[in-house]
Parts: sequence; C-alpha cells; structure tokens
Amino acid sequence: MTATTNGPTTLTNEHGVEQQRLLVTKLPGPRSRALMERKTAAVAAGVGTTLPVFAARAAGGIVVDVDGNHLVDLGSGIAVTTVGASAPRVVAAVQEQVAAFTHTCFMVTPYDGYVSVAEALNRLTPGDHQKRSSLFNSGAEAVENAVKIARAHTGRDAVVVFDHAYHGRTNLTMAMTAKNMPYKHGFGPFAPEVYRAPLSYPFRDGGLDGATTAAVALDLVEKQVGADNLAAVVIEPIQGEGGFIEPAPGFLPALAEWCRANGVVFVADEVQTGFARTGDLFACDREGVVPDLIVTAKGIAGGLPLSAVTGRAEIMDAAHTGGLGGTYGGNPLACVAALAAIETIEADGLVERAREIEALMKDRLATLQEADPRIGEVRGRGAMIAVELVRSGSTEPDAELARAVASEAHRQGVIVLTCGTYGNVLRFLPPLAIGDHLLHDALDVLEAAFWATR
Repeated sequence: MTATTNGPTTLTNEHGVEQQRLLVTKLPGPRSRALMERKTAAVAAGVGTTLPVFAARAAGGIVVDVDGNHLVDLGSGIAVTTVGASAPRVVAAVQEQVAAFTHTCFMVTPYDGYVSVAEALNRLTPGDHQKRSSLFNSGAEAVENAVKIARAHTGRDAVVVFDHAYHGRTNLTMAMTAKNMPYKHGFGPFAPEVYRAPLSYPFRDGGLDGATTAAVALDLVEKQVGADNLAAVVIEPIQGEGGFIEPAPGFLPALAEWCRANGVVFVADEVQTGFARTGDLFACDREGVVPDLIVTAKGIAGGLPLSAVTGRAEIMDAAHTGGLGGTYGGNPLACVAALAAIETIEADGLVERAREIEALMKDRLATLQEADPRIGEVRGRGAMIAVELVRSGSTEPDAELARAVASEAHRQGVIVLTCGTYGNVLRFLPPLAIGDHLLHDALDVLEAAFWATR
C-alpha cells in the first residue's frame, strides 16, 4: 500500500521500495561516481544534472540510487511524477499497451488511446464550452503549437508573455522565456513578435492588488503592441522556473477579461501547475478563470512524455488539416499512461491530498521563517511550494544561500530544486503519493541545512 494520506506511516509501497530516507554511502556513492565519469565522457557538456547520483528505482516518495541510497523526492522529476513514480495503474496500463503495439503514428493509423485522452482533457479542463484537444510530446512543443493555433485563429502575429516566465527551450519558446542563463545565452537570434509585460509579483511589487498590476501590464500592451496586432497572451497561472510566483488575486481574471473584449486568445500554460499539483485540478480553477487554450504536460502521464493543447473548438479547429501533429505526438504508451494517471488522481483523491501537503509544508516552513529572517517569503499552493531567500533584513535576493541549503539537503539525501530569475528560490514539488512521515523528515533535514548555513 502506498502512503497517499496523512494516516498511518507506510514503510513500503506496491513495488517493495521502503519509504524511508536511508544513506548507506556518502553521496555520491562509488557506482554513481563511476557513472558520472562515463556521463562526462559520453554526454554533451550542455546537459547538466542537479545531483551527482544516478537513479536505479523510484516509487512513492523515494528515489533509490545505484548505490542503494534512499532519497526523499521533493522534485518529482520537475513536477512530472505527480501520482508517484511507478504508480501502479500507470505501470499496469503501459505493460498491457507495450505488449499490444508501441507505435503506429496517430496521423497514419489512429488508435483509441489518443481519442480517449482528448475526451478526458475536454472534460476536465476549465469551462463547459465545446472543446478540442491535440497531443504532443513536451511542454515547449505544446506551447509552440498553442501559439500556432492562436495565430491561425486570429490572423495576427504578436504574442505577449510576462516577466520571469518560462515556456521552454525551442526557438520560439526561448523567445517567450525571460531568463537568459542558462536557457537563452548564446542561442539567438530568437523568434520575432514576442513582447514582455510586467507580472504581478506580490513579494516585490509593494503589495499592489491584482487588478492594479493587470491594468499597468495591459496599458503597456496596448501602447507597445496594440490589441489589433495581438494573437495571444500566454501566462503561467503560477510561474514555475520563474520562482513559483503566484500573481495577486484578480490579476489573471483581469487579463482574461481584456483578452475576451479584444479578440485575443488567452493561453494558460499549466505545464507545471496542472493535474492536481496546486490543490485544484488546474491552477486556473482557483479564481474561476476559463482560458481559451490550456497547455498541459509534465504530470499528465505519470512520467511518460506527453503534452496537449486543449481549447475552444472554434479556435482549435482554425488550423488547417495536417497543420498540427508530429511523429510521436500522442504515443500510445503515453496515452494509456495519461488515462491511468487521471484515474489515479480521481480515485485516490489527490486534489485533496495536494491541499493536505500544502497545509503541512506551509506550517513547518512558516515556523522556520519566524526563526530565520533570511526566508523572505513562503508561498505557493498545493504540492507546489517555495521559499524565497534574501539577505537578512532586506529583500535582496540571496542565490548563494539557496545553493548552499540545497547542497546540504542533497548531501543528506533530500532532493530539492532551486529556481527563480535571481536563483534565490527553493522549490518543493513532492509527489502526491508521498507520506507525511517523509515530508516531516525532509523538512527536518531542510531546517538543519538552514542552521548549518548560518
């Protein structure tokens, strides 16, 4: 039985992986060190890693490395294994499908799984209007296709994105991404007709309300771009790589309303926030925002590569036949995995579980913040929580502290990630299958790491 509630501690899960942090070697262990030597010799230098340990197994809230160390997973492969690594329904569905066929290409000989995933997305995403979906492989690919669809529908070219945004690593999505290093540096020139507007960032904009900050952003858009030239406004409802920035209430609804009034396609990039991650099925649900197009990936398929664009039928159908697709988009293995992940979210009550994780983590982190003035803010929703670190007594970003705390947590067997435009945010993305005992243990390690860096 997997520990997916705050009930009794479960020490093993369905795959026999003990749900306890356990270090049997110093990290990295000898086998990981040997593999890292091979990686250095064989893999392009531009492909980095956060931890110098190599995974052998993963299940529930634990990643087991090749040396037998058990690490607490507060990263979920960057918000991918939301239902837990090797989730039983996902494993069973993929095993059955791989024995049937692995690929035919939906654009050549289609199959039921693709259609079923599209139907599920049309049912689950915000709004009760008629919808269509198209499946792809990665979040960046889906974002790029959302822009294509918006341009086809409107006949316009311009795209507006926001400060601190992250949308991917393709040429167009690099242009849409705000942060230069490591995502854009040296890789230009980038796609044209991409414009950037200011985001509501409550910790850094003096506590302005969402409506006010939206008005500032939209005034800039009207003056510098012009609604008549604008195909789409693309925004993460809660920013991911940008620092888990949650806009002030009212910001997203004001943007969506302006887009409706001006015939602009409002695109919600829910690649990181979707599928129960934020304590709602989708982050837009919290304020009742209904996007014209919604982009999903990461947690959609329990670890297999799949992404989607879902939206209003009249917009989605604007692209000509053959204009959307790709060889691997909606691969049959990924499709059955997605259906199993969705079933797991609904059957196991993982939306509510995300809210339980939020309450536990925010309680512990708020207590830590009271004792450490270097924690400027604790923020986020559901199992998407962050702390922004600053120089004591100021709002000056402290990226060095973020790196030091993360490194100490890594040494003690806890996977944590950093993010943010300034590199000063610790982000926590535990799988919703994690048990409370692992969360408390990981937070104990984190607390000790803060003390160690004083």
